[in-house]
Amino acid sequence: MNIKNIHNAYFIGIGGIGMSALARWFHHNGINVYGYDKTSTDLTNKLNEEGIYIHFNDEVEAIPEFVLESSTKNIVVYTPAIPKDHIGFNFLKEKGIEMLKRSEVLGLLTEGMFTVAVAGTHGKTTTSSMVAHLLKSGNKDIAGFLGGITTNYGTNMVMNEKDYKKAIIVVEADEYDRSFLTLKPNIAIVTSTDADHLDIYGQIGELKKSFSLFLEKVNPNGDIYIKDGLWDEIANKKIKAKPQSYGINAGDIRALNVQAKNAKFVFDVAFRNNTIEGFELSVPGFHNVENAVAAIAVAYQLGIKPELIQKGIKSYKGVKRRFEYIIQRENFVFIDDYAHHPSEIRAMLTSVRSLYPGKKVSVLFQPHLFSRTRDFASEFSQSLSLADEVILLDIYPARELPIEGVNSNMLLESIQANEKIKIEKEKAIEYLQNKDFEVFITMGAGNIDQLVQPLKNIFEKQYAA
Repeated sequence: MNIKNIHNAYFIGIGGIGMSALARWFHHNGINVYGYDKTSTDLTNKLNEEGIYIHFNDEVEAIPEFVLESSTKNIVVYTPAIPKDHIGFNFLKEKGIEMLKRSEVLGLLTEGMFTVAVAGTHGKTTTSSMVAHLLKSGNKDIAGFLGGITTNYGTNMVMNEKDYKKAIIVVEADEYDRSFLTLKPNIAIVTSTDADHLDIYGQIGELKKSFSLFLEKVNPNGDIYIKDGLWDEIANKKIKAKPQSYGINAGDIRALNVQAKNAKFVFDVAFRNNTIEGFELSVPGFHNVENAVAAIAVAYQLGIKPELIQKGIKSYKGVKRRFEYIIQRENFVFIDDYAHHPSEIRAMLTSVRSLYPGKKVSVLFQPHLFSRTRDFASEFSQSLSLADEVILLDIYPARELPIEGVNSNMLLESIQANEKIKIEKEKAIEYLQNKDFEVFITMGAGNIDQLVQPLKNIFEKQYAA
């Protein structure tokens, strides 16, 4: 299928963060876009406002007529998260209508185009949005397919301004169900290969093998930027692109003189033959400094002037739900974060400790997936123990059915925080109001974000200056 010939596109599961970015790109480049999703959300409402028609009833009659036509001008895109009993999806499958996964469409789209792909079990959303911002603020025409809503642009799709065939593609390369193996990037970044998605891979060895296969797809004349210490774990002789490591005080490209000042991080970046001094990152966190080093390396390679890279880093505002400040006052700080893996939680809480020494740190955490909670129960308890107070919600199941014996209480028992409790999400607001907090964090990848605005309203009154 040739993407250049498409006139009409239909997305099954259009409200997902990755699907909606792709739908926005099609719409922006003159293609008629229609979609289905289970429920109306802020994201689907915005898509509708942009001119994309969406239906929410799973009925055959609601499917646009063009979908049933056998034409190279039409395309049907679906998310792997679609339920097996979905009426519309199964109807089209029985009719023999060709349907492509989002990852397959991204593979077709990026074929023959200069592509920067950012992979990793965590860190890829922030890093890809940093790359997109540095290139765009450095006057490069890009199309950025991101896995989160960037604060700088208020969207998960940074649009190309001219002919998309000449734009640099920046894409978040998702390892879930091996989606990133459809991509053939010119530049690849690998931020992490920690054990995750073991419901898909079974064991960490298979996950790392998948990252190796991803790097085999990188153009032989291209470049790989990989977090220091990971190369030996996933390298093989079939990978032809040139690898360079990055990190903090380690790697071929490294951050030096990293300091936390006024809830920000300042640092220098040393390349093999050059050093750029005086970076200031407004989005806090040691892990974000590390992400920034990778993004800076790509921008530098693609010819962005050092002074423009510095300005880009300083003006970068982050991604929604990635160390996002909800309230920031002298007497109270409220942060919301997407962290849902033990390594992410550890990185988040370590950074908070550095930024707010001596402050009491309280965390409201919602575990995500029964299988992940089971597989990393000990690691979750250890990382959450970095907080002074831990308030646990029930596990958010997402795509999974319950697993016998797996629940939040199995984490609570081993958490070493001074204060810890398990409560129901429906009772969280009542429990939290009028409590005394200094640094309060909502954390998780489920629907805990529904509590953020109500808590903000309460805390703004409670901690009024």
